[in-house]
Amino acid sequence: MYLDEYKRWVEADLQDCDLKPELLSIADNDDEIKERFAVALKFGTAGLRGTLGAGTNRMNIWVVRQATQGVADWVLTQGGTQTVAISYDSRLKGWNFARDAAGVLAANGINVRIYDELMPVPALSFATRYYNCNAGIMITASHNPAKYNGFKAYGPDGCQMTDDAAAVVYDSIQKTDVLNGAKYMSFAEGVEKGLIKFVGPDCLKAFYEAIEARQVRPGLCRTAGLKLVYSPLNGTGLVPVTHVLNDMGITDITIVPEQEYPNGYFTTCPYPNPEIFEALQKGLELAKEVGADLMLATDPDADRVGIAMKCPDGSYELVSGNEMGVLLLDYICAGRIEKGTMPKNPVAVMSIVSTPLADKVAEHYGVELRHTLTGFKWIGDQIAQLEAAGEVDRFIFGFEESYGYLAGPYVRDKDAVIGSMLICEMAAYYRSIGSSIKQRLEEIYAEYGRYLNKVDSFEFPGLSGMDKMASIMEGLRTNPPAEFAGKAVSKVIDYLKPEETGLPKANVLIYELEDGAKVIVRPSGTEPKVKTYFTTLGKDLAEAQAEKDALAEACKPILS
Repeated sequence: MYLDEYKRWVEADLQDCDLKPELLSIADNDDEIKERFAVALKFGTAGLRGTLGAGTNRMNIWVVRQATQGVADWVLTQGGTQTVAISYDSRLKGWNFARDAAGVLAANGINVRIYDELMPVPALSFATRYYNCNAGIMITASHNPAKYNGFKAYGPDGCQMTDDAAAVVYDSIQKTDVLNGAKYMSFAEGVEKGLIKFVGPDCLKAFYEAIEARQVRPGLCRTAGLKLVYSPLNGTGLVPVTHVLNDMGITDITIVPEQEYPNGYFTTCPYPNPEIFEALQKGLELAKEVGADLMLATDPDADRVGIAMKCPDGSYELVSGNEMGVLLLDYICAGRIEKGTMPKNPVAVMSIVSTPLADKVAEHYGVELRHTLTGFKWIGDQIAQLEAAGEVDRFIFGFEESYGYLAGPYVRDKDAVIGSMLICEMAAYYRSIGSSIKQRLEEIYAEYGRYLNKVDSFEFPGLSGMDKMASIMEGLRTNPPAEFAGKAVSKVIDYLKPEETGLPKANVLIYELEDGAKVIVRPSGTEPKVKTYFTTLGKDLAEAQAEKDALAEACKPILS
């Protein structure tokens, strides 16, 4: 079966000049052919993500056209404006895939609004809402290595597509032949017929205004003298992030030169993820050189932002996603109360795998902190519920431990542009009162306890990887551990049981231990990994770290 499909691709006019030589080069390699053609990339709620190349199990123009036809079939049943917004980041083939997606939509009689330059996830979410679109498409593989690209689908609210809609799209994709099933017209023809139009400057202006309206202390940054080093990690952040920072008065910005401009090869950081040290290394070297107060980096599609803060001894310390989530929640609450801009009955939202330290901070300020499943669409869903009740102004902040933040309902996905703005404003504020981010973080730990939150990953690549992950999760459910590292399990929460959690089903297990520590196990929705999240609480960092290390060691035989 897979050999027949391989032969069909070899004989087809594949249009992309890279694909045919690639297929011919594996003609005698059955394992390679099988890996590329035995299965197809599965379209889920995060869309598609995979390695670039030829085959049904790869990202290429044919798989993108097939997926877009599935989206088009769904849009055609929805009424409304019959419009889809498209954006793309700096990844290899990004513009090709965006252009081909536009061509498929246009051939189906669907209007397209596409950015005329690469733009991040939040700009796509905003355009989807601004033009009252039925859907949005973002060509990105987020923070994956250079060999990946992907296709993320959004609903009319600018939030990632719901499970129900994604299931309909996937069903349609399965009925669409990958090589000849999608309708298609050239991008030029779509433009000529008026079906494909670029996003206008009015939309981008409104995007920036919506972000800048969420400043907590407007005008503060103009006199604070903040010195910043910034890296867009060769992605989409450069234009929007520097635009907003300049508007608010932060002008002493040194850009990491090797990572300034779009480059889908990511030659200076093979894994362009601001969660990891290697991606920030160039920026840290430059920060030390120029004596910056803060080093900041956004990932290629600019929906995540990571930082390193300057310590009193002149060194720089990375701030985790959980720590920054807590710092921003604390800053927004204190600042809005001080300025009289805190809404009545304020609501913040975080994912179930994020730090319980945020619960303590929210409680201190009288903020309702809602917990959602992992995935920012669930935070977006909470905003939508508030909007439906006419109470959207109650939403002040949402975050995930994986460096995703949002303050305001103008988009429905994580936004590194507003994250960068608020982090810089916060740093400028603490600088103006003779403090620092580092000092405030230590004050928070002193007040609420020394929480430590760490994430480990176990990778399961290849065709058998998904089966292995499923087997591990099944084993944990049929033979639940009674203890980890000598600490008895006091409670197990299984998110496949919505009657117990009050949330939709999710493949997540939470183990609460007798001493208050937590171990969370969940397979990644976008990568062949099982992730373990550890929360420990100690009298100091060393004690919290020692327990985390013991728990992680206890998990290894279970997850290997």
